[in-house]
Amino acid sequence: MIATIVLDVGETIVRDDRYWNSWADWLDIPRHTLSALVGAVVAQGRDNADAVRLARPGIDLPAEYRAREAAGRGELLDETDLYDDVRPALSGLRELGIRVVVAGNQTSRAGELLRALDLPADLVVTSGDWGVAKPQPEFFERVLEVAQATPGETVYVGDHPANDIFPAKAAGLRAAHIRRGPWGHLWADDPEVMAAADWRIDSLTQLTSIIAD
Repeated sequence: MIATIVLDVGETIVRDDRYWNSWADWLDIPRHTLSALVGAVVAQGRDNADAVRLARPGIDLPAEYRAREAAGRGELLDETDLYDDVRPALSGLRELGIRVVVAGNQTSRAGELLRALDLPADLVVTSGDWGVAKPQPEFFERVLEVAQATPGETVYVGDHPANDIFPAKAAGLRAAHIRRGPWGHLWADDPEVMAAADWRIDSLTQLTSIIAD
């Protein structure tokens, strides 16, 4: 029995196009250049932020983030950033009596912006809100607290093997790997990911059929 679905944010419910484009514009480099660097670090299994570090060696990311906010060029999320299947999928899950939680590695500001979208979810929370980030086990301990269900009754949905699938399974949760975004596509057929994920999906709307089964 599945009681709670917990969803990652970046490239699970939200497109990252705006995020990376805004960093390219801020750094004054071509968007394609930064996009290619993102692809390179993904292929190497590195942290996404390394793409920015490659573009600007020695950059102080927290300081640069604050500078962007101060200049009025900080984070922004609106309805256009959501994948088309998000609202129907989340609404369908809630109609089935499933508790829906959104919890990912984002800033507190991103959490505010997501909550302002009034998603069909019982809770929207970020690593910035909690002060702990994936893949740390403490993040998934918090996930289980807000899931209000046992690990075996909780499914974590995400695109990133190292941040989502593997640590969720290590915490005893069930996991659904979504083929979406650079991480989701590149690692979808990796044997370790295939072995770890309880389900492999191409759309969030497939989650309702998982519940039905």
